[in-house]
Amino acid sequence: MSETNILPVPRSTEAVAAARHSIEICNACRYCETFCAVFPAMTLQREFSDTDLGYLANLCHGCRGCFYACQYAPPHEFGVNLPQQFAELRQETYADHAWPPALGKLFHKNGVVVSILTAAALALVLILVMVLQSPDTLFAAHEMVPGAFYKVIPFGMMVWPFSIVFLFSLLAIFMGARNFWRATGGEGLSQGQSWMEAIHDALTLKNLGGGGHGCNDVGEPFSQARRRLHHALFYGFSLCFLATTLGFFYHHLGGWIAPYGVFRLPVIFGTLGGIGMVIGSVGLFWLKVIGDDEPTSKKLLGGEVALLFLLFVVALTGLLLLAFRATGAMGMLLAIHLGFVMALFLALPYSRMVHGAYRFAALLRAAIDQRTRKPVGADGN
Repeated sequence: MSETNILPVPRSTEAVAAARHSIEICNACRYCETFCAVFPAMTLQREFSDTDLGYLANLCHGCRGCFYACQYAPPHEFGVNLPQQFAELRQETYADHAWPPALGKLFHKNGVVVSILTAAALALVLILVMVLQSPDTLFAAHEMVPGAFYKVIPFGMMVWPFSIVFLFSLLAIFMGARNFWRATGGEGLSQGQSWMEAIHDALTLKNLGGGGHGCNDVGEPFSQARRRLHHALFYGFSLCFLATTLGFFYHHLGGWIAPYGVFRLPVIFGTLGGIGMVIGSVGLFWLKVIGDDEPTSKKLLGGEVALLFLLFVVALTGLLLLAFRATGAMGMLLAIHLGFVMALFLALPYSRMVHGAYRFAALLRAAIDQRTRKPVGADGN
């Protein structure tokens, strides 16, 4: 039996049936053909398998333009609501292709899962620090000399558990995206031009730009708000990761031990990244509060809000640690920050954070298909 044959196959669920019903109407209508990447990809096919629908759902960025333009959207009896239906189908693809497969069930109660992981990781780190350290050390105002952080939490405890969990999370995300790629018929990885196009579309969030006029973030008016906030969150997270990576090289190659001065690159990148994450997470949460409920999936809201909160507290506690690291609050802030970081690392492969890898795989397949396949006519010929 080939490896392709044993890959998980999306189940024919209500989400699959609803998405197929709508996309077949869309393929006949084609009024929204130039709205986003989904519709050009849709026109390359006559029929849509379950895996085809999973691919199109992950190609969708949820800009909502099609919902407000569609003559068949609710309250029409056809009930075409692709932003909502694709959001629910995306969540199912994450569960179907998760690695290890048994952990795919974590996507079904995502808000509860992220909340429990956050509470458990925070409690574990705090308990360990309070058991292993005397109050005199934990609540003392430490001089900001090399190794000050490690007086509160030893270097080995700070580095190895977090590194192991983070590397496992990266592996799980990669394996899930690989399963998705293979199951949805992705091929042609050697096409360099398609790779460059997909990378450009991912890094610029082209499909949240609405062709320049923006997307329907709150209601029918066009806006660039969600695109800019996504940029703030994504690039803020990337800068924080870069800061951590630089800190690793500073420590192991340069012999420079944390904490670093405010004008050293790890601190500069970490500060800018933390600010970006705070702005992005708060802004995206606010858009959910004031936005139109109809094109959204209420069943996914808990997981999305829990993840935004986790990203927010990771960034905020990091900034507070920087601001108060020379005071008696440093020990507790360090423990709290690392607890939230551990929770984020644990949640990464089983939360909405995986959407970046799946969406990139869908963008890559779309770029390859546009070069290798011809559109099918609306009449099916």
